[in-house]
Amino acid sequence: MTSKVTYLGDLRTSSIHVQSGIQILSDAPVDNNGKGEAFSPTDLVANALATCMMTIMGIKARDMNIDFKGSTAAVTKIMNAEPRRIGAIEIVFEMQGVTEQKDKTILERAAMTCPVFLSLNTDIEKRITFNWK
Repeated sequence: MTSKVTYLGDLRTSSIHVQSGIQILSDAPVDNNGKGEAFSPTDLVANALATCMMTIMGIKARDMNIDFKGSTAAVTKIMNAEPRRIGAIEIVFEMQGVTEQKDKTILERAAMTCPVFLSLNTDIEKRITFNWK
């Protein structure tokens, strides 16, 4: 088992990662009858894409003896109305510590192979930008 999800009432869930015991709360968003006091389930999907891409880049960077610690990703999720679903995910990476164009290209390509990227429906537009500092 990966996680255990408990409905807490009032459109809120608690997810416990079984191996670590770490908890994530989720709320329905304000525009869908919720309080918006925590990540919504669709927020978590968009965030999962960014964290997955960073993780895959991290694995590749470690193999290349590159450290991009301190890099960030700004994530924006755009919802479609009919049917209500994620229409697009925008991620702007602000990357640190990589100077060679060849290394940048390798890391960008690696990011696009992350399992979340490959698992998302092709109808979801993925707008990915890499800004290298």
